[in-house]
Amino acid sequence: MSRKLNKKEIEKFSRQIILKNIGALGQKKILSSKVLIIGMGGLGSPAADFLTRSGIGTLGIVDHDIISLSNLHRQSLYDEKDINQSKVKIAKKKLNKINSKVRVNIFNFKLDETKFEKIIKNYEYIIDGTDNFKSKFLINDICLKHKKYLVTGAISKFDGHIFTFNFKNKNIASLRDFYQEENITDEVLNCEYEGILGTVAGIVGTMLANEVLKQILNIGKNLNGFILILDLLNLSFRKVKIKKRKK
Repeated sequence: MSRKLNKKEIEKFSRQIILKNIGALGQKKILSSKVLIIGMGGLGSPAADFLTRSGIGTLGIVDHDIISLSNLHRQSLYDEKDINQSKVKIAKKKLNKINSKVRVNIFNFKLDETKFEKIIKNYEYIIDGTDNFKSKFLINDICLKHKKYLVTGAISKFDGHIFTFNFKNKNIASLRDFYQEENITDEVLNCEYEGILGTVAGIVGTMLANEVLKQILNIGKNLNGFILILDLLNLSFRKVKIKKRKK
């Protein structure tokens, strides 16, 4: 944090630096931060885009999937020339065109406990942009174990859910306190079954990035221990506290 911003950084991030809650010190915090995004689809794409534009120092991106034509209406980093190519490899190229200074680490594999345990230790902030509950519960459990800051998003149709969990607080509720694993199916998160308006993914994904930036900067109110429920068809927003379930 002791280094000074150079002239190019001051110009590039001037519209952020001018904000009284950020300033040069806040920008240096952003530049030194490490964020891991799991899932580079409808939520991960806009989150990665705006974190890169904000000046995040290191960005890890995890996804084993390839880009398909049906992804393009909501996954903002990709275009028609990218079809049938690796999401993380294309995302890295696009993100480094936006900001050549960001260090983008790619993990082109399907998430499992062993692999996630290895990489999570190198990141302070985790964004869950996955579309299935098996992955979401795995991410939740390992972030809880390692006391990470986790932001989780879920989207379906015209709706979005956003959670934040600061697991350094041992009394905080987790994803398992809201969703009961035995009573839920992946169809509610699957765009192929339920459908999704593309802009919903963009709005919720951008909000995930916004929550991470607020935590890095230690500014504003956060959703720690709450869920924000968005009905973007009727412009309805609700914030609900998540209570820890008794074991």
